[in-house]
Amino acid sequence: MQGLKDKVAICTGAGRSKGLGAGILKRLAEEGAKVVVSDLGAPDKFLDGSDIGATEEMNAVADELRAAGAEVLVVPCDVRKEADVQNLINTTVEHFGRVDVLVNNAGVGYMLKPMAETSLEEWQFVIDVNLTGAFLCSKYAIAQMVKQGDGGRVINIASQAGKSGFPDLAAYVSSKHGMVGMTRALATEVGGDGITVNAVCPNHVTTGLGAKQNAYYAARSGMTVPQFLEAMKAKIPMGRPGLVTDTAAAVAFLASDDAQYITGEAMNVSGGEETH
Repeated sequence: MQGLKDKVAICTGAGRSKGLGAGILKRLAEEGAKVVVSDLGAPDKFLDGSDIGATEEMNAVADELRAAGAEVLVVPCDVRKEADVQNLINTTVEHFGRVDVLVNNAGVGYMLKPMAETSLEEWQFVIDVNLTGAFLCSKYAIAQMVKQGDGGRVINIASQAGKSGFPDLAAYVSSKHGMVGMTRALATEVGGDGITVNAVCPNHVTTGLGAKQNAYYAARSGMTVPQFLEAMKAKIPMGRPGLVTDTAAAVAFLASDDAQYITGEAMNVSGGEETH
């Protein structure tokens, strides 16, 4: 990839050792970027220790990146809180001097229940993390990019659920459709500043979150998890679910100079399962 060496890249929701965010930062670091690991840091009402990157795990992700030669900063951030987001951007600038790439990856996808059983509080929680969090991080990162005056990249990790519906995931699907819409709108606003805004729409990736979805949908379908995974493969033209590295590669491309004329897109990374 061209143009990523010494660029400064922030990724939210990047504090899980085998998660999508950590994989994205690993790939960006391999391309020469300086990276910022950010996650919630501590449990929340709807987020227990298995759902967030605790401070200890964020530091472990950072140590692994440093061992591979990357320059790394760790900044806990609750993307629902404006002051936290401002601190994330300000701390990054204080440490690295700038922000070049923002990857909005923080998300909640395990609130699995029929819409009729979903409380307003649960609905709002998912929207707040997935969509409002991306709004706040984009707002402050773009302000810094405009101030720098030499462009930048915003990459939103949407989902196949940003284009298609799935049962018992109404809040998640709504938030990801909203993220795709925000991507398109924002791209029209900041293109003149040399800032591209794109979304990546992976199909199912078996991270920690993906494993919870596997268990839920297998039970819902009356299958074992292995049976469910085989049925999933059968729907994908390339014959396998997505990997963390598939999404990370798409992010690295969109962050690079090779993608400097691509903006407002919602790129499918789905092995052919999603085609619109």
